[in-house]
Amino acid sequence: MIGIGFGTWAWGNKLLWGYDSSRDDLVLKETFNQAIKGGLSFVDTADSYGTGKLRGRSELLLGRFINNLTSNQQKKLIVGTKIAPFPWRINKEKFEKAFLSSKKRLQGHVQRVQLHWSTSRYAPWQEVEFLDGMMDLIEKKEINELGVSNIGPKRLRWMHNRCAKRGIKISSLQVQFSLLSPILLTNPAIKQVCNELEIEILAYSPLALGLLVQPPGEEAKYSNFLRKSIIGSLIPGSNQIRQHIFKLANTKKISPAEVSLNWIRAHGAMPIPGLRSPSQAEEASKALIWEMSEEEKKILDEISISSKVRMPQNPFLSD
Repeated sequence: MIGIGFGTWAWGNKLLWGYDSSRDDLVLKETFNQAIKGGLSFVDTADSYGTGKLRGRSELLLGRFINNLTSNQQKKLIVGTKIAPFPWRINKEKFEKAFLSSKKRLQGHVQRVQLHWSTSRYAPWQEVEFLDGMMDLIEKKEINELGVSNIGPKRLRWMHNRCAKRGIKISSLQVQFSLLSPILLTNPAIKQVCNELEIEILAYSPLALGLLVQPPGEEAKYSNFLRKSIIGSLIPGSNQIRQHIFKLANTKKISPAEVSLNWIRAHGAMPIPGLRSPSQAEEASKALIWEMSEEEKKILDEISISSKVRMPQNPFLSD
């Protein structure tokens, strides 16, 4: 499977500094519809995608777009939203209030609630409150599934055991995973625990903020300052990986994005790329119709592991 990363803060060229609703909303809607048409059936969003004047914008737009789908299309969708453990959300009640606001913005179209990041390194008690709060929501029938993000294997097992005492299962774990962030290879315990406990792995930033589809040798183009500051420093050191991606893509007559997404699928994870145009949605859908060979996967594994550059890791990732 391949999912849809739906975060308006990362879409288009203006959203960090200004919002052109007449243009950007239409592009987002067309992109979403193309993704659904292409068979993508999991949508990931968050209450923190859209801040300031755009607060909750991702959820608002997603709820509106889903309402325009047919009932049959809606039934095939799984929508997961992440709730951020901001410092002022200090207990289960505040977490539940945040979730209910998200559910309202999504117009009820949400099946999975997810903890956005781990607080175990600085406020472990808050993470316990959030986990218990998510389980309360399931028992109250407000939500069907529970997911977590940026959790390491030790903490994940602890969470699983705590949930199991109430007969509740963790459905998914989100981690940053790509050819420039091969965490499932460098920390295989994550995948081992997920396989053992039947927890699905969702891979965010599967294209490394678009770096993996940047043609080797060409001058990089950046949509905003964040991408320039991160990608700019990784361009030279990632050249070997990108050369092989483009070589394989040319051989198979497919896009570089398809290669990168299929490598993730070959490792048993679901990539959730942040799609910003209908053409990107179409590329992601095409990655569903073929599978990478074991030899192709092995070569990319070796290049990924030997790479001297890496995407910055999430500082909140727990052990």
